[in-house]
Amino acid sequence: MDLFEQLAGERLDAAAPLADRLRPRSLDEFVGQDHLVGPGAVLRRMIEADEIHSLVFWGPPGTGKTTLAWIIAEATGSRFVWFSAVTMGVADVKRIVAQARETIGTGQRTILFCDEIHRFNKAQQDAFLPHVEKGVVTLIGATTENPSFEINAALLSRLRVYTLESLTPEQITVLVDRAMDDSEVGLADRGLTLDEDAREFVCESAQGDARVALSTLELAASLAADGATITRDQVEAALQKKALRYDKAGEEHYNIISALHKSLRDSDPHAGLYWLARMLEAGEDPLYIARRLVRFASEDVGLADPNALPQAVAAQQAVHFIGMPEGALALAQATVYLATAPKSNAVYRGYQQAAVDARETEREPVPLHLRNAPTQLMKDLGYGAGYRYAHDYEGAVVEQEHLPEILRGRIYYQGPNPFTKDEERE
Repeated sequence: MDLFEQLAGERLDAAAPLADRLRPRSLDEFVGQDHLVGPGAVLRRMIEADEIHSLVFWGPPGTGKTTLAWIIAEATGSRFVWFSAVTMGVADVKRIVAQARETIGTGQRTILFCDEIHRFNKAQQDAFLPHVEKGVVTLIGATTENPSFEINAALLSRLRVYTLESLTPEQITVLVDRAMDDSEVGLADRGLTLDEDAREFVCESAQGDARVALSTLELAASLAADGATITRDQVEAALQKKALRYDKAGEEHYNIISALHKSLRDSDPHAGLYWLARMLEAGEDPLYIARRLVRFASEDVGLADPNALPQAVAAQQAVHFIGMPEGALALAQATVYLATAPKSNAVYRGYQQAAVDARETEREPVPLHLRNAPTQLMKDLGYGAGYRYAHDYEGAVVEQEHLPEILRGRIYYQGPNPFTKDEERE
């Protein structure tokens, strides 16, 4: 009897891992992915209407892909068949399809869940295609890789892709608390309590992976005596990782991001890498750091190096695309680039000054010659009159006023011109 057959009958026994024992059995127990299965969300509506089609779940580990597939089968009264693209092959697909044909006559649909579908090569994936097309099976694939690259085009065109997101620390906290409070399959029968510091560390260190959080909690609990309190030291021992002093919601969080920012501003790549590592190794959200690097690229480098912003944005995209820990190198590359780039805060200062004037002169009219004149009435009123079209002049440069009368002659940007610099190099 496999995991899902047991779930369909009785609860898993105590020998099963905590993460499996606590696996949700319905949408109401499912935590996270509200954009898909929250009230009124698209996938929830389809499940409730029993209108499930072949699809693929794409997301990081521990976000509920397998569990959600099983819940769909349960909610729609379908036969659930688990298939591993790592250990099974095309012959197994044929066997499952033959069984599915037999159950069609009984009116029961077969959901074929292909775990790690990206591990099936594109030729093997063709084995699914005719049976998905004919509706013999409803295929639900699960992958941590981009389906656009890992699933062949013919099969992908017949699947709808749903993206799952890493769980937030708050969502993982719900699961951890559930494990501590559940006396049937959780840890409550041992009379354990979880120290608040340890609880926070479990949820933060999991980095969005529910299975990691529950496995860590289970191992830490095994280090505690019945009736005892699970401590942060025991969680660290379970993770085999020392907790760095870092409070993502408190002063240390802001101290360290400030240290990173100032190190980059002072062109110190060594300190920049150190403070970056301090945050990442302590479990900081890498996308938070990426956002700060993007901000830094405009605020402190600006047009002194126009490539700084693309470098920072590329790092953000890389982290989003490949996740952690691999994404740390993209952040490190951007950090070194920004630290060693020439600096200018002229864009930042210019915008700040312009924003002050914009708030104080919000009722100033646009000069007539800059206004659009789509109708004859507007033309008669002088809209667009006297406007000089830059491309009619040498170098596409023309002298004319573009600010409201009250701000005429105001200068906001006083920084490097990358085009002038290039001309000077030539």
